[in-house]
Amino acid sequence: MAKKPKVRVPKTAKKGQVVRIKTLFPHRMESGQRKDPKTGEKIPRFIVKEFVCAFNGEEVFRADMYPGMAANPFFSFFTRVSESGTFEFTWTDDRDETVTVRRDIKVD
Repeated sequence: MAKKPKVRVPKTAKKGQVVRIKTLFPHRMESGQRKDPKTGEKIPRFIVKEFVCAFNGEEVFRADMYPGMAANPFFSFFTRVSESGTFEFTWTDDRDETVTVRRDIKVD
């Protein structure tokens, strides 16, 4: 699953500020419902099934995805920061492979 997600986190924020986080994960998200036009066999399901964002080890956002999810899942959400730290973003697919990205934020 070695994809390179795009993640946007502000580099700085004021204590107690609400910040906007944006993520985009490039993935074709095969639903498992289509058939291969050449062989007629069902194409196996292959989706990103879970996305989790944690800040300094505490979960702040989670999404469970299902076959109806569009390709290249995009999430935009808000969270409040009260201290400097690290956001950790983890995507997990049907094969239990994960991709993790970390971004730091400095809080004044």
